[in-house]
Amino acid sequence: MSNYNKVILMGNLTRDPEVRFTRDGAPVASFTLAINNRYRQENETKEDVSFIDVVTFGKQADLVKNYLEKGSPVLIEGRLQQRRWEQEGQKRSKIEVVTQSVTFVGPGRSSKSSSGGPGNEEDSGFQGFPAESGPEGDIPF
Repeated sequence: MSNYNKVILMGNLTRDPEVRFTRDGAPVASFTLAINNRYRQENETKEDVSFIDVVTFGKQADLVKNYLEKGSPVLIEGRLQQRRWEQEGQKRSKIEVVTQSVTFVGPGRSSKSSSGGPGNEEDSGFQGFPAESGPEGDIPF
């Protein structure tokens, strides 16, 4: 029996993406998604919010850095990954989503819109590129 690890989420960034670089100089962008879940309980509509950490690499990280900001809506596909480390003598762990693709579903940063990129109002449905294949790869939607 084989395992399957696939996540598809849509939400809004809770903060601007943070970018750092690997030892080889490859960009790594991380951000947190807020995902709202509405449900009814005793004839009352309630809302529950989950905060999910996301990380993306390479060209996709550059696109995220340049065109997304706090509040931006985004659809991501990826896989779950658990990181483990030790801090002050205590074992810690964190589960995050490593993206395979990021799709921009709303307008990006208005300051970048003059380049005709995702922030351009005429192109507010711009789709990001799959992380591994770059712009030449298939866009999943």
